[in-house]
Amino acid sequence: MIATELKPRPRLPEWLRITLPTSDSFARTRGLLDELKLHTVCESAKCPNHWECWSKGTATFMIAGDRCTRACGFCAVSTAKPLALEADEPARVAEATRRMKLKHVVITAVARDDLKDGGAEHFRQTIEKVRELNPGIVIEVLVPDFLDNEVAIENVLMANPHIFNHNLETVRRLTPSVRHRATYDRSLSVLKKAKEIARVAASRRSAPNFDPSEESGGLPTAAAIYTKSGIMLGLGEREEEVLQALRDLRSSDCDILTLGQYLQPSLKHLPVVEFVLPKKFAEYKIVAEEMGFVHVASGPMVRSSYHADKFSLPAAG
Repeated sequence: MIATELKPRPRLPEWLRITLPTSDSFARTRGLLDELKLHTVCESAKCPNHWECWSKGTATFMIAGDRCTRACGFCAVSTAKPLALEADEPARVAEATRRMKLKHVVITAVARDDLKDGGAEHFRQTIEKVRELNPGIVIEVLVPDFLDNEVAIENVLMANPHIFNHNLETVRRLTPSVRHRATYDRSLSVLKKAKEIARVAASRRSAPNFDPSEESGGLPTAAAIYTKSGIMLGLGEREEEVLQALRDLRSSDCDILTLGQYLQPSLKHLPVVEFVLPKKFAEYKIVAEEMGFVHVASGPMVRSSYHADKFSLPAAG
């Protein structure tokens, strides 16, 4: 739901003000993305960290175009009728990761409810092309909910990403006003299905009569796939609702958590209800770690892919 009453945006507190970098790396990253005609969520979603990330020579690639079929109240990505998928986009993303010498890449996409599989096959092809050009790279995907289509989720996992990320975004009560067409329980189901699919594959592989030649695609083992999700704070959620959301994510076998401050991208989007104090983010981090999340990034400037490489896989293949 988009905010209908245009109110001035509140002044940012000190801890949310950033200094724009002046290095040449930013221009080089911009030039590379322009040359390969690639979209990034950094730019399309007006991420406040994109100056820092591009200056460090990294970016979060957004595939399947820059037109989303949903109109979430928090998101700056354009809502419009999508264009056809570009068959060479997976190869262009792979080339960008090669030139940028990335060791950890995050690949996301707009919601493509116009496609039967929600764009899952395009994800699979992109993952495979990236790995082909960058052996050993850690691949993280941040996927839409695919309308909870198990076949679509499995198709993405067939390409063996190391981290499967799908954001819960907010607490249950606020979901209808914050996320267009998405539901709280559907997102939890997507995360749980991803883990279950991996576990089934691991069980099949450990069977005495398993024949690798009969396996197509190669699903990951449970130990090789981590699930991840994120929540924005500052939309009017209550502390107990946040804690319940964390419990719900752990019940869905979510491994990695990000918590960050919601910032209003424009006056037409949902307003910020509260600027959450850094110390509250620190408290949530402690609680989340006690719940069993294997890695927690919690802070005002944290976003799903911000410093994603800070999580080190026990073994990256």
